[in-house]
Formats: sequence, structure tokens, C-alpha cells
Amino acid sequence: MRFLFPICFLFLCHFLPAQDSTYTILSLDKALTENANAVVRLDDMVVELFSKREMSIKLTRVVTVLNKLGNKHTHTSIGYNNSIKVKHVQAVIYDAFGNEMDKIKRKDFRDVSAVSGGTLYSDSRVLYMEYTPVQYPYTVEFTYEVSTQNTGNIPSWYFLDGFLVSTEESKYTIVYNAPGLKPIIKEKNISGIDVSKTDVGNKISYKASHIEAIRKENLSPSFGKIAPKLLVRAINFNHEGYDASVQNWKDVGLWMHDNLLKDRGVLPEATKEKARSLVKGVTDNLEKAKLIYEYVQKNTRYISVQVGIGGLQPISAIDVDRVKYGDCKGLSNYTKALLNAVDVPAYYTHVESGRDKVDFEDDFADLGQGDHVILAIPYNDTYYWIDCTSQIHPFGFIGDFTDGRKVLVITPQGGELATTASYLNEENRQKTSASCSLNSDGGIKAEVLINTEGIQYDNRFYLEDKTNDDVIKHYKNYWSNINNLSVKEHTFKNDREHIVFTETVSLSATNYATKSGDRILFTLNVFNNNGYVPNRYRNRKMPLEIQRGFLDEDELTLQLPEGYQVEALPEEKNIKNEFGAYSMSASLSEDGKAVVYKRSLFVKEGAYPKEKYDSYRDFRRTTARADNAQMVLVKSNP
Repeated sequence: MRFLFPICFLFLCHFLPAQDSTYTILSLDKALTENANAVVRLDDMVVELFSKREMSIKLTRVVTVLNKLGNKHTHTSIGYNNSIKVKHVQAVIYDAFGNEMDKIKRKDFRDVSAVSGGTLYSDSRVLYMEYTPVQYPYTVEFTYEVSTQNTGNIPSWYFLDGFLVSTEESKYTIVYNAPGLKPIIKEKNISGIDVSKTDVGNKISYKASHIEAIRKENLSPSFGKIAPKLLVRAINFNHEGYDASVQNWKDVGLWMHDNLLKDRGVLPEATKEKARSLVKGVTDNLEKAKLIYEYVQKNTRYISVQVGIGGLQPISAIDVDRVKYGDCKGLSNYTKALLNAVDVPAYYTHVESGRDKVDFEDDFADLGQGDHVILAIPYNDTYYWIDCTSQIHPFGFIGDFTDGRKVLVITPQGGELATTASYLNEENRQKTSASCSLNSDGGIKAEVLINTEGIQYDNRFYLEDKTNDDVIKHYKNYWSNINNLSVKEHTFKNDREHIVFTETVSLSATNYATKSGDRILFTLNVFNNNGYVPNRYRNRKMPLEIQRGFLDEDELTLQLPEGYQVEALPEEKNIKNEFGAYSMSASLSEDGKAVVYKRSLFVKEGAYPKEKYDSYRDFRRTTARADNAQMVLVKSNP
């Protein structure tokens, strides 16, 4: 069957009349379809800065979608609000041979709110095309033109759309109608692509062509770190009626503080009195902040509105206080206002969120960096960080959504770059202690205690809010190495003060061990068997990046079945290298009735050249093999 499509395709090509369209699949270079789910045939943006208060953006984007995984790369939507006007939008669909199949005009686009359930954001809307492909490949030509009075956030440019997407032609042009409007452009990762630049008169243009798709590799840096792109920033601009002239992050922060945040922290007197009553008798600022944070968690709800869609200015604190909901900007500003009411300083902070750690650029102060807002609370010469959108995280714990990255802290004296709390290596700790008994049929019964801290806490504390059925499913998945698992009982303790999550689990399983005549084979790492081995690459392209280190410590006391004795135990293992360390030992108790198994796996955070990848893979392959080490029991002589 895998040969059927090419044969039919060639047959059709032979009998169909020649097409004049440039969008036929036949014109595509094979190198662009290799490792690709979609090919961007043309990505052409023209930005024109008419003045500090007028900018237009025109886009023509043509994408050939090769399979269903490529559908998401058509990007056939455009956001707008009171400050962004859509002057034109259209999409045209072509078949594999460049024949026009459908034309979708503006009236055919869906026009929906960008935010569900929040009238505070009623002006934020999205136009998007609804299209269900009936065949592959197909091509979408998407065009739009928007105008805006906000000229401070000039679109940056990616020459590639993501992993497994290639680009046939990419163009980016900026036209500025006065010398003072000329933006600054920072080129990143473009040395390896065919790109040309012209900077003549009042126009800057970039053109790139024939960029092959990049395959994502195991433990490679995120796409944003390696992508060929242009960062673009305005120096002199206007945003929501506020003029600005910025050269650095201090200027950006000062402008935001004095304009976008000005008068946004006003609260009703009754609310300020409520805040003061919450901290009555408390003198420590951090304790005050904790009480206010917990109040916000219990009395507001979060509505997701991207910084870019909802604008840069937060909803006023008085509005959030009235409706009891907000986006990250609104809730952070509201919490800041409550803290101010109890004389606790807090700074509004822009951050690029997500599991991948993305830093603000030290030398490139633009409004386009950051998609989320948190608060920085100064205390004893450091910052405590809180995410006001979370209704479950303990005070001062931000987890892997905003950890360990450079952010913009907006103070009355201006902006400054700071690094959020990092949970490093051994701080991301899991300790598993288990008491287990083995019967002669290979079944087990066990009491398991798991303590987690740091990012490992972040990965597990959500269990306390799950239904019993979901918890059982979690453990059956987590302990997938245990056949016929039955979870008898479980209890959780969430120590939010010290940020430690404790799980106590009673379980049993039949046929865990393997019987062979008079012998029983038993894998000692029952409750944290880590069989992860990174993928093998014959010709790896990417560097190795371990974003977060961790430490797992395990101890198991195994009671042996009556009538059996130890014939063989796994050999002790100790490994230490640049990537971490591993140790494993198994010993017989003094009375000979139990085996004590101890194991530790430590993996370091770090970035390494691609040449180190095979060494790291060997390390993890060795530890995975050691985790599967077995002991052998044999029937005792009568």
C-alpha cells in the first residue's frame, strides 16, 4: 500500500493537462518535502511605519500541507481589537496541482471572542478560517492587512515555522517614513541559511530561500533557541496613546510604570480595609504577602488572555475587584494593589512562560518579549516570585512554568532584568521508601512512601485534587512495570509551607516475580524503575540540553518468602561522570530473611555539544540496565 500513492500520483500527472499555477506540488524540490509535514511556499510580510501613531502590516502566506500533521502550520487566523483593525483577510485553497478549489472571503471567516467567559475582554476577537481538508496535499494562500495606532510592537520574523516544516521563500520588509522611526533589528541563527539583506533609503528587506526542515532530536534545545529569526524593536513609538523613546530595559520599564501601570492600582476603600484586616498584627512583609496571595487564590479566577492579544496594559484593579476574575496582567496588577494597601512593595514582571526556559535578551529591549506576567516581591535583598494566576501553587513556588529565566522587573526607577527562582539539580528530589513482601507465587504486597520536592513536587502535588479513579489510573501508569497492580489505599499530605508532597500507598500485585522451577527471579527496583534511554542518532545535528536536573533516591526492604533463600544478588554499581551519578546496592539482612536494596540516580542540568550526546546516552543506557537488575532466589533444602 505504501507504493500506491506515488503510482496513482504519477498516473494522474501523466494525463492531467499542464497547470500554470506556481502552487503545484510538482514544482517542489524534493529536499523541501523530506522530513516535512508542510512546506511554506511563500511567507511575505511588509510592515510600514507611517508615523509614531500609524503602522500597517500586510502578509501573504502560502503553505502546502503534506499530511494532517501539517494542518496547524497554515496559521489562517488573525487577532484584532479596538486598537488593531483588519482591513482585508482572505484565503484561497488549491489542490495538489495548483487548481483553485475554494475561496474564503472575510464574511466566511469565523469571528469569535478571543476570550471565553470574560466581558472585561470583549474587544479582543479572532477571525479564523474553518476548513476541513478532504485530500492531501493541498495548499492554502492566506492574505491579510491590518492597521494599528500602536507602533511599539513591530512583528519579529521567523524564517522557519517550526520543526518538520521547510520554507521555499521568505521575505520580510520594513518601510519607515521618517529617520526617527527606523527600528533596530537583531539577527539570530541566520548564518546557516541562504539569506540576503538590503538597507537602502527608508526600507530594510530580508529574503531567504530553500530552507530545509529541521527534525526535532531528543534532548535538543527548543525551536526558539535554534530558529533563524529576526528580532525587531522600535525606539520611538506610541502605544495606546502613550509616546515613548526607549534605548534599554530601564527605559522600557520606566515608560511602562509611568504610563501603562499608572492609576491601574486604585482599589475601593472597603477592599483596602479588607486587606488590612487580613494582615492585622503581622509585621513581616513576606508573611503579609503570603496572606494576600492566599486571599487572591481563594477569591478570584483566572481567564487566559495572551499578553499580545489582550494588550500590554492591565485591566484596572478596581474592575478585577468587582468581577473577581482577570488574566495574568489583571490578577498580577490586582494583587500588587492589595499588597500596596498593606505596605508591601511588589513589582509587575514580564516573563516568557512555558516548560522551555526562554530568557529576555540582555541587549535588546523590545515590547515583544514575554507572554505572561508575575510579581516580584523584594525581601532581604532578593526577590520572591508569585504567579497570581495559580489557584493551587504554594506561595513563593512558581514551578516549571516560569522558573530559572531572565525576566523584566518593572520598578518605579525603571526596568531591570532579573532571573526567577531556579530549582537546581538535587533540589528536584524524590525519595521513595518501600517495605515489600514477596510470596512463593511471585506476588507482592507493599507500603510505599514517596516524598517530592522542587520540580518533582510540581509534577505530583496535583494528585490531591484528583478523583479516586484518576489516582488509580496514575499509579497504574506510573508503575506500569508491575503487572496486575491493585492499589488498596492511598493518602496524600501537601506541606505547602516547606513545599513537600508526600504520598503513602498500599498495594499488591500478582505474578510480579518470575518463577522458573525451584527459582524465583525478582527485579529489585520495583517502585522507581527508570528505563529511559535517549534515542540513537547516526548523525546528530543538535546540541544536548538537559534543562532541569533531578535526584531520585530509593530504598526497598524486601521480605523473602518462606522456604526460599538468596542464590544471587545484583553486583553493586557506582557511576560518576559529568552528567551525574548512579549507585545501586543490594544486601542480605542479618537474619537472612530480607534484602535491602538502595539506589540513587542523579542527573545534572547542563548544555553540551552534540559530540557529548552519545556519552550521555551510554550513561542512561547503563543506568536503565542496572535498574532492571534481578536477584535470584532458590528453594531452601528441606
